[in-house]
Amino acid sequence: MATSVRFHENQVIIRTTSLEWGSVDKVLDSGLFRTILSNFLKKLRDNRSEFLSILPKHPKEQEDLTLLCIKKLAKADRDTVLRSNPELKSLLADTYLLDRLVEAFYNYWRGHERYLICLSDPKVGGNGDIDHRPYRTFNDTIEKLNHIVRKIYRDLQENITGEHPIIYRQVPAGCTVGAIAKEISLPLPEQYSKLNKVPVIRQVLLNPPIIVNPTMNKRSGTFRLVNSNPLDGEGLDPAQWLCFPAKVGKLTVYLYFHEFYTGLAISTSNLFELCNDEDLRKAPDAIYVYGAPLKIFEKFAPDRTVFFDDEKNNLMVGAIPLGREYGFFGYIKKMMLTLHNSIMIKRGLMPIHGAMVRITLKGGEKANVILVGDSGAGKSESIEAFRTLSGENLRELKIVFDDMGSLELGEDRKINAYGTETGAFVRIDDLESGYVYGQLDRLITMIPKEKVNARVIVPITTLKEVQHGWPVDYFLYANNYETPKGGNYIERFKSAGDAMPVFKEGKRLAKGTTHEVGLTMTYYSNPFGPVQLMEEHEALAGKYFNAMFDSGIYVGQLRTQLGLAGMETRGPQEAAKALFALISKGKKR
Repeated sequence: MATSVRFHENQVIIRTTSLEWGSVDKVLDSGLFRTILSNFLKKLRDNRSEFLSILPKHPKEQEDLTLLCIKKLAKADRDTVLRSNPELKSLLADTYLLDRLVEAFYNYWRGHERYLICLSDPKVGGNGDIDHRPYRTFNDTIEKLNHIVRKIYRDLQENITGEHPIIYRQVPAGCTVGAIAKEISLPLPEQYSKLNKVPVIRQVLLNPPIIVNPTMNKRSGTFRLVNSNPLDGEGLDPAQWLCFPAKVGKLTVYLYFHEFYTGLAISTSNLFELCNDEDLRKAPDAIYVYGAPLKIFEKFAPDRTVFFDDEKNNLMVGAIPLGREYGFFGYIKKMMLTLHNSIMIKRGLMPIHGAMVRITLKGGEKANVILVGDSGAGKSESIEAFRTLSGENLRELKIVFDDMGSLELGEDRKINAYGTETGAFVRIDDLESGYVYGQLDRLITMIPKEKVNARVIVPITTLKEVQHGWPVDYFLYANNYETPKGGNYIERFKSAGDAMPVFKEGKRLAKGTTHEVGLTMTYYSNPFGPVQLMEEHEALAGKYFNAMFDSGIYVGQLRTQLGLAGMETRGPQEAAKALFALISKGKKR
């Protein structure tokens, strides 16, 4: 079977060109099963487990006899196995302890993040076009593997105890995530042609609940725009890399990731839409290599999170090295958005770090609202407050973007807004619990070892909403650090001259979601493109703010109070009520 298995941290990554997972024997005879068993037994020895009392003392003998015992008990009951295999007497003597040993082994396996990558290979019969029949491919691999692992577990229990299980839990016992990938000749410039050896993901199967354990719980530093190409002449080992081609707004970004980051990178499927075949026939707008060799960053020292504007090939290129310190989803999301924003600035659009919602109140009033602010300013929390208060005021709420968008100024001087992501990457603590429970079957949950800044990635909108281009009624700065005086949650600016200093200063109370703490300031609340291309952005900002006031857009600030102790929930809710009241008095769209 053309299959490789590798372990990284808590991840098991299985890459295979075989669609034949159809028997218990194939699973029990596989190198993967023996490796998992060996690792499990080592853990028992390290912990001086009580299970060692029924196992041989020598590690090799432990492994051989335990494997033999499992293979025999998978097909026959305990008494039958004991009669024909007296060497297993010690293992089979204590039925209760053996049953618990099997349960512990099963839970040990399921405690891993398990990823199955189905690779297309024309040399393998019937395997050259697996991406054209994804349902059958997933059914023949991940679904079949799930069934067989559950069968082995249940048969072992029955043959040890002599009893049928009373409760059957149909958990994804094999793998929780599957992907179909194939080598594709992408329309890359000649300079990047070596990347065409890397398999490209075409379909993803998510089998919830999906829990990813990142090696870090926050992102630190900024992304530096460098003067030379970090990928110049570099190739990637196709046996250890995959490509996730993503739609970031209207742009196409190829995310190349090392298998060390498999869990984080495949989670991108809940945040960005996967490119279709038509998208892949066009040249990409950006390339991002996540897990690049450290040597390519030597010339950029001390910076290791860099991107480059390849003007010759009309391509933005990002790179971040391989290492535990970069094992946080924010390094994927924010680099891809930095590449997007830099391209937008070059094309004359103004990137917005914020959230946009289309609101319809029960009275029929409609408004398209943008909230601007850096991490922890209260964007997602305000949207959550809108949702929480929906029973009182709201008929409909549609999200255009949750974290990053851009404004386009048309020839008619009208401004339209576009999004980037179809999902949201949000802190669990900032979501109303009922919403989380209602979305459990769609969430990808990220729980770092420190249990701080746990997050979920959840689909929230459609690519059509993101790419449509919506007019703007309210453009508000999310002020999370001031207490409203006299209930003045919303303040309208009188002119671009009044508004721009507030937006430009980008002041907020950091919540510990990045390396920042306390009261901080970020240029236009957006360190993802505007900071690196400040001169170009400065010219755009003046043009866009003047156009907003010329066209009658309500430009102001919304005091969310999210950064103030004790106001994390009430603050955004009071601000949302004030906004609802303002919209109800305003114009109807």
